[in-house]
Amino acid sequence: MSRTSKSPRTVALEALSTAREALPQYSSRFSRHDFTLAQHFACLVLKSFFRTDYRGIAAILQDLPELCAALALKKVPHFTTLQKAHARLLSFGPTNQLLDVTVRRALGERPRVEMAAGDSTGLEASQISPYFVKRRSPKRKAAQVTTYTRYPKLEVLCDCRTHVILSAIPTLGPRPDADRLVPLVLPALSRGVGIGCGLFDAGYDSERNHVVARQGWHVRSVIPALIGKPPKDPTRPPDGRWRRVMRRCRDCRYGQRWQVETVMSMIKRRQGGYVLGRSNGARFRELSLKVLTHNIMILAEAA
Repeated sequence: MSRTSKSPRTVALEALSTAREALPQYSSRFSRHDFTLAQHFACLVLKSFFRTDYRGIAAILQDLPELCAALALKKVPHFTTLQKAHARLLSFGPTNQLLDVTVRRALGERPRVEMAAGDSTGLEASQISPYFVKRRSPKRKAAQVTTYTRYPKLEVLCDCRTHVILSAIPTLGPRPDADRLVPLVLPALSRGVGIGCGLFDAGYDSERNHVVARQGWHVRSVIPALIGKPPKDPTRPPDGRWRRVMRRCRDCRYGQRWQVETVMSMIKRRQGGYVLGRSNGARFRELSLKVLTHNIMILAEAA
């Protein structure tokens, strides 16, 4: 068991400090000022940390006065207050500000990573376990399988050394990843992160991705050239200069791409492989909270 899993107080204090640096104290000078935005965010991080809902985290805070004292809470916020804070603090702007702070705290003022890896993963839209999804019918011996036409999907770019998430995009799946490299890498570069080498699986295989990464950003992109119909002649090289380079010379650093799979596993094991929101907006905000909680837990472990 990791040290962070034993110390919610450390995670809460790290979340409180991060939010104080990224967000104003209050959303408006006309608000009631019962709680600061940093206290709201720390409560939301604890909600994801304990893998519970708004009512659950309110009950946990009620039962743990020492945790309330660490957050300087004069009273426990109502669960509807946390629900409204979730919608306000995890919108596009505040989420980017919070992610900026976590990346800067983890990697320094002028961050640069030697290897970054990107990938995407799907999450369940409910807490139903696979045991009940793949169950046997009393009338037939064939296993029943529940499928989704659309499901929450999280795209992630992480540092291979520290497992810190550099950028993330919550979206809906299924959809191809061939056109998702630029939207995934560009936010990390815009927040000042220098990337030496980018590792992606064959789903991102595209000559345009190589051209943008290598000639536009000076990032050494490593993507197996496997997409497309197999040629009639197996010895025929793929189209495009950089795709031919990928086919001819396999970069040994590609073996580190599994680090992003570790990040996906960390998120699902620690915070659950599902989201509880019923609307797409609520699910996207919950995915963003999982990303921020992941980075904050790493910072808490290093503290």
